[in-house]
Amino acid sequence: MAALTSSQEARELDADTILELLANRRRRYLLYALRGHEEPIELSTLAETVAGWEHDVPPDEVAKNEYKSVYVSSVQCHVPKLDDAGVVDHDEDNHTVVLADNFEQLEPYLRIVVEDEPENSTLHAALQTGSGEGLLGQIRENVARLKQ
Repeated sequence: MAALTSSQEARELDADTILELLANRRRRYLLYALRGHEEPIELSTLAETVAGWEHDVPPDEVAKNEYKSVYVSSVQCHVPKLDDAGVVDHDEDNHTVVLADNFEQLEPYLRIVVEDEPENSTLHAALQTGSGEGLLGQIRENVARLKQ
């Protein structure tokens, strides 16, 4: 994935930072939702998507309290942590988020942890049909190349 716009300079993320960023499922879900998007996405849209994946329902069927939980924790904790690491750019005035330069350092690890996500879920289906052939398709392709 090409580097996206970033207001921060790219810096090398150490192993502890990478593991901490990916240790939380909600942060991983935010990153899955942002993959393949070059334009900023409204935080409310991301929260609906993530809440849907967490509760295995379409985003428009997410209960208000489930959406609110994801939105508040994203605004107060997860997005600032990703922004501080230079993985996303968060525009607080417009309430939007976009991937930043340091995402490239996380992506190989994100491709590994995605294998632990539930197979029969709305998240799994979204990852299959995401940008291009989907994240899971890219993983399979990479594994096939390694076996050759």
